[in-house]
Amino acid sequence: MYRGSVHDFADFDANQDAEALYTAMKGFGSDKESILELITSRSNKQRQEICQSYKSLYGKDLIADLKYELTGKFERLIVNLMRPLAYCDAKEIKDAISGIGTDEKCLIEILASRTNEQIHQLVAAYKDAYERDLESDIIGDTSGHFQKMLVVLLQGTRENDDVVSEDLVQQDVQDLYEAGELKWGTDEAQFIYILGNRSKQHLRLVFDEYLKTTGKPIEASIRGELSGDFEKLMLAVVKCIRSTPEYFAERLFKAMKGLGTRDNTLIRIMVSRSELDMLDIREIFRTKYEKSLYSMIKNDTSGEYKKALLKLCGGDDDAAGQFFPEAAQVAYQMWELSAVSRVELKGTVRAANDFNPDADAKALRKAMKGIGTDEATIIDIITQRSNAQRQQIRQTFKSHFGRDLMADLKSEISGDLARLILGLMMPPAHYDAKQLKKAMEVPCTYERTGWGDTDYHKSLEDALSSDTSGHFKRILISLATGNREEGGENRDQAQEDAQVAAEILEIADTPSGDKTSLETRFMTVLCTRSYPHLRRVFQEFIKKTNYDIEHVIKKEMSGDVKDAFVAIVQSVKNKPLFFADKLYKSMKGAGTDEKTLTRVMVSRSEIDLLNIRREFIEKYDKSLHQAIEGDTSGDFMKALLALCGGED
Repeated sequence: MYRGSVHDFADFDANQDAEALYTAMKGFGSDKESILELITSRSNKQRQEICQSYKSLYGKDLIADLKYELTGKFERLIVNLMRPLAYCDAKEIKDAISGIGTDEKCLIEILASRTNEQIHQLVAAYKDAYERDLESDIIGDTSGHFQKMLVVLLQGTRENDDVVSEDLVQQDVQDLYEAGELKWGTDEAQFIYILGNRSKQHLRLVFDEYLKTTGKPIEASIRGELSGDFEKLMLAVVKCIRSTPEYFAERLFKAMKGLGTRDNTLIRIMVSRSELDMLDIREIFRTKYEKSLYSMIKNDTSGEYKKALLKLCGGDDDAAGQFFPEAAQVAYQMWELSAVSRVELKGTVRAANDFNPDADAKALRKAMKGIGTDEATIIDIITQRSNAQRQQIRQTFKSHFGRDLMADLKSEISGDLARLILGLMMPPAHYDAKQLKKAMEVPCTYERTGWGDTDYHKSLEDALSSDTSGHFKRILISLATGNREEGGENRDQAQEDAQVAAEILEIADTPSGDKTSLETRFMTVLCTRSYPHLRRVFQEFIKKTNYDIEHVIKKEMSGDVKDAFVAIVQSVKNKPLFFADKLYKSMKGAGTDEKTLTRVMVSRSEIDLLNIRREFIEKYDKSLHQAIEGDTSGDFMKALLALCGGED
């Protein structure tokens, strides 16, 4: 099935189009609207015929005339459209390696994403256009393992997706594991050979088996074992193996997000993919970034440049939260294959080997005794022990010195560091209770009941009842009673639950019950169904309505109820990503929300902080370690980095 957004123009007449372009550029000024309308409505093959007709009719080079008449980004876009794809790629690479410095991102994007045939055409076009050997020029402008992988990709010898050997899959998994995780240093040659030559279907199976064998995705190993441009290239190769349209959707989003637009990237992708897989890119863009590619281009560009890009995009994929049918299926498939249900959750803090509570208690007492405090020792011990071990240290400290370790820590350290260290010293349930107490700002029974005895639920429910109201109170109490089901999905029930959601959110065709009853049923679904079941409900909701339930909740609801339901949905979809977003927002912009930062780092350190780290770098293009390092300081930073557990 053709998945491009630009098609052959019906009733095409090359001579007529050449005359129209000549007229549009004749005389004073030029008719840019006519130029963009004509060129973006023709396929690349038809544009080449127009160039030939223009030359025959007027003895002039059409591309030269367009360059003369147009300017800026609009000129670059139109001129790129007039070149055959291979020559367009050749020009982009020539620009990337010419002059001072190299545009490594351009090299990575083109060479990691092209098929064997496209690579062969590129090499030939480069030779024809510049009378130079592309491989020699790449070697002259790059170095190291980055250069070696580029040269391998330039051969265009990736195996075909025909027969896959299970034995070879297992062997490649073992070779990659031994070349990276199991080796002191890294055998980059193995990564280059396997990722540069194996077929896409074979490598997808390798990636699946690698995850099962090692407990981590191949991307995590690449980030841990490789570095610099070589690491970026290998990650791009992996992304293109998994899904080339998803790789380009991500590249387009990054080209337009934040201040400024990376126009060269935007132009290159919109031109090169317009007749290949733009519809797939649009679907995935809609699914991943909760907005259409069309709307993002519209808001981020202007003038004829914008109009031409929108023509190449080929259409808007509806309002926020709604998918056109194909995109609904992409969303469904993405959740089906979600790493949430396949990747083992791992914390960054584990029980210390050779644990000695006696020695730790004495070291902490020494760190706090006399004038001054040895914060480094306190941080080192407390962040490198599991919570269960910290409780043993606390008991041992009391037995040895007749003193309360928590009270001593409170008197010796202060500020953000104190909040972090004291949070780590509490049992998880007590810590959560204390955070709830602070959030509600009501008299709390923590000291009397510990929020952990038989009165825990009753005391918490009383506090919630006195501090909240309406549907929000009902949601919180429902969650606080801990009645969420365990186990997997029930497909028939999921379809019924999806129908309830569609009706309460007012997008179902035929409501089947009164609103009060529906509200109660909807709350029951979100607050009591198991996570695997709710993931199925959300998928059925997309299939039924072409909407994403999160967006509809944001649109149809308001206030605390909306925030609570959105948080539940985001946690169900991908809990590590939910917390990665929380961490990012706590450090984004001016100022830092230290309380949120501390709360997430403390509460997730032994549960899934390693997974959160992976989601963080995947979404925000920088590691959690880098974000903490850039946004905090002093002993507080040191303690946070210790909990973070490493640089990705």
